[in-house]
Amino acid sequence: MRGKQYPQLKLTAPWEKDGGYGRKLKTYNNHTKIIAQPGIVMKVLRRKRIVLFIAYFLLLVLTMLNLANYKWTKEPQQCSSHQMRSTTYHQSRSDIRFLYRPPLAKKRQLVYVLTTWRSGSSFFGELFNQNPDVFFLYEPMWHIWQKLYPGDAVSLQGAARDMLSSLYRCDLSVFQLYNSPGGKNFTSLGLFGATLNKVMCSYPLCSAYRKEVVGMVDDKVCKKCPPQSLRLLEEECLKYNTIVIKGVRILDVNVLAPLMEDPSLDLKVIHLVRDPRAVANSRIKSRHGLIRENLQVVRSRDPKLRRVPFVDPGGGGHKANKKDGSDYHSIGAMEVICDRTSRTLRTAMTPPGWLKGKYMAVRYEDLVESPVKTLRAVYRFANLSASHDVESFALNMTSGSSSSSKPFIVSSRNATQAASAWRSVLSIQQIKQVEDYCHHSMGVLGYERVRTAGEAKDLSKSLLTASKL
Repeated sequence: MRGKQYPQLKLTAPWEKDGGYGRKLKTYNNHTKIIAQPGIVMKVLRRKRIVLFIAYFLLLVLTMLNLANYKWTKEPQQCSSHQMRSTTYHQSRSDIRFLYRPPLAKKRQLVYVLTTWRSGSSFFGELFNQNPDVFFLYEPMWHIWQKLYPGDAVSLQGAARDMLSSLYRCDLSVFQLYNSPGGKNFTSLGLFGATLNKVMCSYPLCSAYRKEVVGMVDDKVCKKCPPQSLRLLEEECLKYNTIVIKGVRILDVNVLAPLMEDPSLDLKVIHLVRDPRAVANSRIKSRHGLIRENLQVVRSRDPKLRRVPFVDPGGGGHKANKKDGSDYHSIGAMEVICDRTSRTLRTAMTPPGWLKGKYMAVRYEDLVESPVKTLRAVYRFANLSASHDVESFALNMTSGSSSSSKPFIVSSRNATQAASAWRSVLSIQQIKQVEDYCHHSMGVLGYERVRTAGEAKDLSKSLLTASKL
C-alpha cells in the first residue's frame, strides 16, 4: 500500500473551469471569424451609431425643455390669481409639472396716465382708483425726485422709466433703491399717496374699506391701517388684470418707447391735457407746494434759447425777478412743460409703430363738460367697463356747487367753472406769456389764443375748438 502510485490530481482555477485548450481555441477561432467578416463589424458599429444618435437626440430634447422651463419662469407673471403666485414661489423649477402648465389667456393691461402738474390729474386718476378691477398707483416717481433732488427733470427721465418697468411687472422692490440710508424697509403706507389708495386701504391689506365699494377714502382712517410689506403688496398686485399708474414726472411720451416696444408689456398711454393758461393759473395758486418740482423743471431749460421776460404773477405787467423765488419758477416751468408736450403731440400726430393704437389724448375740459361720455371712452380704450357707480361718482365729482381752495385735494366741485377761472384771474401780460411758450400745443389741442383782456374775460365765448389729434 505504501508503494502504490496514486494518479496525480490536476487543479484548475475557478476561472479556468470548462475552459480547456479546445475552449480557448474555439474562442480564438470565433474572434478570427468576426475579423475575417467585415460585414458583421459594420453591422455592430452601425447599431452603436444608432444608439449614440438616439442618446444625443434625447439629450437635445431635454436641454430644450429645460431652457423653455427657464424662460417661462423668467417671464413677467401676467396671471391674475393668487394661486398662480403661490405656485411660482413654492414649486420647484425642476418639477415636470411646470413644463405643462396651461398658457396664459391674455397679458395684463397696463396704462400710464401721461400728464403734468395742475392738469386735473388727481381727479382723473381717481376714476381708476375707484374701479375695483384696477391696481392703481399714484405718482410713484415722486420718490425718485425726492431722493435725487435737485437733479433736473430731464436727467431723471431714465430712472423714472426704469421704475415703471419694474412696477408694471409688480416688482415693488425698486422703491428700496430710493430709501434713506439706514432707514426702515419700505411698507405699503410708505408709498406716496398710499393713504388715499383704495387698494392699500381696503381688504385684504386693510379692513377700513372694500375695493368694490365706490367712494373716496379718508386719509385719516387709512393712516391707521397696518403697514404691509412690499412682498405682500406685490402679491396683491398680481391679482389684478389691469395696472394704471398716474404720473407727472415723465415729460415726453418718447421716453416710454422702450416699454411700449417690449413684447412682454401691453402698455397704453392716456395723455391728459389742459389749457396751458389754466395750468399756469393753478400753478401760481399752488406755487408754494411746488417749489422743489418747479426748480427741477426750470433747471431743464435750454440756456441757449432766447426767452420772453417773465411777468410778475401778481399782475401789473412788470418783469419778475429771480429773487421772487416760487413765482419766478412757477411761470418759467411752463416753457419746459409746453416744449415737452409739443414733442409728445408731434409724435402722436405721425405715430411710429410702437405708438399706433396705444395712445389716447383726453382734454380736461371735455372730461368736466361730459364726464360720463369721456369716462366711457377712456375705459373702452383701457379695456375696462364702467359701472353705474363709477359713472355716478364721476358725475357727482364734477357737478358740485363749491370751488375748493385746496389745490391738492380731490373733492366735489363745479369743475366747469374751475376750468375757466384763469380767464378772470390772469392778466393779459401773463396770458400772452403762456401763449408764447405754448402756442404749438395750444394749436394742436384746440385752445384758441386771445387778443385782448376783454376777450379773455368774456366767458360767453368758448375758446375751445376741435383737436387735431
